[in-house]
Amino acid sequence: MIPVIDIQPGTAPLIVNVPHDGREIPAEIGARMTAEAPALPDTDWHIRDLYAFAAELGATITCARYSRYVVDLNRDPSGKSLYPGADTTEICPTATFHQELIYKPGEEPDEAEIAHRLNTYWHPYHT
Repeated sequence: MIPVIDIQPGTAPLIVNVPHDGREIPAEIGARMTAEAPALPDTDWHIRDLYAFAAELGATITCARYSRYVVDLNRDPSGKSLYPGADTTEICPTATFHQELIYKPGEEPDEAEIAHRLNTYWHPYHT
């Protein structure tokens, strides 16, 4: 199993989770993305830094390693929207929050690949 999360153990009964700071994209996925997608515009770039103080207080810090473009760890694995009626991205997003394509035409993940990403990244993160 590949490591999907970085854990900085703490001593206090507090966990700070940073699910959208991940920046890694496996080469086989990145090769199918548009030229703009690897810039990761939907990454929560500074959250890890903003919560750095929590480590000093003894909190355990967990940070995703992989980009939300691989799989969005804050989505229901069924793909069901967490915010009914609101625009949201898929569990394996195909467009950015600004509706720019993440993948080259015809290179979007299919159902089998989405299932693979859930098994490889999403489920291990949540266990």
